[in-house]
Amino acid sequence: MWKEMMYMAVVCLSLSLISPGTTRADQGAAQPQAEGGGKTIRALVIGGMTMTGLWPEIVGRFEKKTGYKVVLVDTGPRPGLDKAFRQGKADLLTMHSGDITTDLVVDGYGINMRPWARNDLVIYGPPSDPAHIKGMKNGAEALKKIAEAKAPFLDGLDVGGREMANKLWKKAGFKPTGSWIMRDDAPSAAEISRFASDKGAYLIMGRMPYLFEKDDFGNLVIMVEADPDMRRPYIVMEANPARFPEANYQGARALSDFLLSTEIQTFMKSFRAEEFGNIPLFYPVWPVGN
Repeated sequence: MWKEMMYMAVVCLSLSLISPGTTRADQGAAQPQAEGGGKTIRALVIGGMTMTGLWPEIVGRFEKKTGYKVVLVDTGPRPGLDKAFRQGKADLLTMHSGDITTDLVVDGYGINMRPWARNDLVIYGPPSDPAHIKGMKNGAEALKKIAEAKAPFLDGLDVGGREMANKLWKKAGFKPTGSWIMRDDAPSAAEISRFASDKGAYLIMGRMPYLFEKDDFGNLVIMVEADPDMRRPYIVMEANPARFPEANYQGARALSDFLLSTEIQTFMKSFRAEEFGNIPLFYPVWPVGN
């Protein structure tokens, strides 16, 4: 709980640094590089942003506007990015929020942590849909129906999915217990979806591994999507120059601000949305409600 409180404190402090007379567009615009900051920015980026092509699109726009060169040091799951950032291998890091990101700030490796995008998780299920939730857009209500039907539900060990499941069960007013709650005995994280399919169970996971065929989902199909409460934030932070004097913190700050600019926040809403039923792959963090 204290880590969640620390994360919110860091976010609130970052947002409070925006002066009342400054618009988000002005605050988020990339500034010209400062003397001595270096022209190269080393970045660590969560896999979903490179897999979908969003990150290369953003980098292209940023480099054209500023003259900086952004180098992708590594991309993939959070644990690998966390390790590389702690080793001082990057100037900027962006990935899903959580204890792992809060710890980077608390431990002094990162500064200026800010949310800048969101993606959505969905509920998958077998084609038979024993709880009759297909087409719903309210995750908490869908879980309530699963519980009432005592339909198999996999308590997946995927961090994002489990965090979201806990949030939705709490909102639904249920403490899931019983034999219909299945333990995740998948051999690896990459096989959770296949394990759920083999067991005929419902499962909460992100949309992108399914859309881009990253994992094997067997016969599972998307049952519930487009619930604003099932969106998960991405954060961006810069390397702490007090710990890493060689870091290009000026360039990292320029890129970080660019991610929050009107241009990029607007761009994300339409990025590849038409390919997937006009549901965005990524959502802006503002205006509220989008």
